[in-house]
Amino acid sequence: MTPNPILKVLSTLGSHRVRYLLIGGQACVFYGGAEFSRDTDIAVLAEPDNLGRLSSALEELQAECIAVPPFAREHLVRGHAIHFRCHHPEAHAMRIDVMSVMRGVAPFDQLWQRRTTIDVRAGTQVEIVSLPDLVQMKKTQRDKDWPMLRRLVEANYVENRGDPTPEQVLFWLHESRTPAMLYELAERYPEEFASAIERRPLLANAQAADEAALAEQLEAEQRQQREADRSYWTPLRAELEELRGKRRGT
Repeated sequence: MTPNPILKVLSTLGSHRVRYLLIGGQACVFYGGAEFSRDTDIAVLAEPDNLGRLSSALEELQAECIAVPPFAREHLVRGHAIHFRCHHPEAHAMRIDVMSVMRGVAPFDQLWQRRTTIDVRAGTQVEIVSLPDLVQMKKTQRDKDWPMLRRLVEANYVENRGDPTPEQVLFWLHESRTPAMLYELAERYPEEFASAIERRPLLANAQAADEAALAEQLEAEQRQQREADRSYWTPLRAELEELRGKRRGT
């Protein structure tokens, strides 16, 4: 059987009892948003014991840190990603990106409580960030993340609209990205829709069938999140440049 490098990475993390959550493109695949990714993106609990277990797992995977910052708790808690490349034969060239703190996302302990656990094969469980938390992580400045966010919400709606939980209905109301879907939600769930307007005022335009105003406010909502993400990363990028300069000795 041809080894699956992603499963090798995840099973190794599991065998070392690392408290991690799968995020990024591989998590999107699980939730129905097709996204090809050669990377394994994970969020980890940035506590010394857990980072020690992660270090042991990375050692088994023959993973080397390939960029700044170096692997250190201080960088994870600042919000940086730490990048590794595996040299283990069963995960050769697989990249692992590790984070702990992300903009607009709950602390790891809360993410862990909301996680989804799946059995991918005998003896191997994968811990995946919850769909609402994954959607929140996708609110970035990157162009590719917004279509993915929309697909994730719509896939969840198609799968669950026959018998949704109250939490799912609220998730769709708070995160849907198109006028057409919001119109359908307004018709199917009028009481929940009305109560959600206070949190997301643009829903009033869906209720009033004002498509032009609704589309404009959806765009404005996206621009606001993109700008917030740019502002968040500006000082972190400056820190990375400083670390690169120190590495080069300049």
